[in-house]
Amino acid sequence: MDTILLLAIIVIAFIFLSVFFTFVPVMLWISAIAAGVRVGIFTLVGMRLRRVIPARIVNPLVKARKAGIEITINQLESHYLAGGNVDRVVNALIAAHRANIELSFERSAAIDLAGRDVLEAVQMSVNPKVIETPWISGVALDGIEVKAKARITVRANIDRLVGGAGEETILARVGEGVVSTIGSAEKHKQVLENPDLISTTVLDKGLDAGTAFEILSIDIADVDIGKNIGAELQTDQAEADKKIAQAKAEERRAMAVAQEQEMKARVEEMRAKVTEAEAEVPLAMAEALRSGKLGVMDYMNLQNIMADTDMRQSIGDVTDKDQRNDNQGKK
Repeated sequence: MDTILLLAIIVIAFIFLSVFFTFVPVMLWISAIAAGVRVGIFTLVGMRLRRVIPARIVNPLVKARKAGIEITINQLESHYLAGGNVDRVVNALIAAHRANIELSFERSAAIDLAGRDVLEAVQMSVNPKVIETPWISGVALDGIEVKAKARITVRANIDRLVGGAGEETILARVGEGVVSTIGSAEKHKQVLENPDLISTTVLDKGLDAGTAFEILSIDIADVDIGKNIGAELQTDQAEADKKIAQAKAEERRAMAVAQEQEMKARVEEMRAKVTEAEAEVPLAMAEALRSGKLGVMDYMNLQNIMADTDMRQSIGDVTDKDQRNDNQGKK
């Protein structure tokens, strides 16, 4: 009986210690005390109840205190519950403190919650970043295309990280400035002879306004010649004018053909009228014979004249045909 009771006590004690060490991170509490950071044991238990991992709060707190940064455990826990990265915020605060950059916990937490890497921003403030643009094409006033590639040296502006535009805006603004500078040059040789004209003009425009960066310098890395856009445009215009002229000529030809067909139709119509009139001649002659207005001898003389006319016409056709054959033989 005593053995069973002893086993029951051991099992209950084991369960109690398991539950106790699950909710009470004793080793973490001892580590914090050893580092000189006072954290209440009930505070750690409260973190467990609030579903906060104590190690993700206590370890950054110890790191911050050792770096000489005054920060409370409530600030870290509230930032963790808001979905922020506590360790990254603390590392950013330490880096800013070492570099003598003014950065408060509130601003660092706001930058982190905004989705930006606050530690990278602090590092970029100390060590500027170089952004290389792709090839940017512009056309000078003489119609020659000029391609340029630029390197932009930027430094993070911590005060404008929240709500400031990113690298894409910087690239777009620099590209716009390069295109406008090349386009305002009278000759492409001016850009080739003096590439820093582009960087100076673009840098004076204050392209970093409203962005999360401060532009330190814009350097032209490479310049190249592209196509003769002016000549291509003139060629395209000439080709378009040619097609328009061809279309108008085709329109005039179609109208001429239509007019020709119309004249042919009118000729056939007149021939039909002549044939109709000729058909009425025998009728008129018969009527004249019946009425006595035309005698038999008159009719016979008329037939002789018509036969003589047909004979002369036949002889003329034969003569014309022989002349044509002789001319063809001579050729």
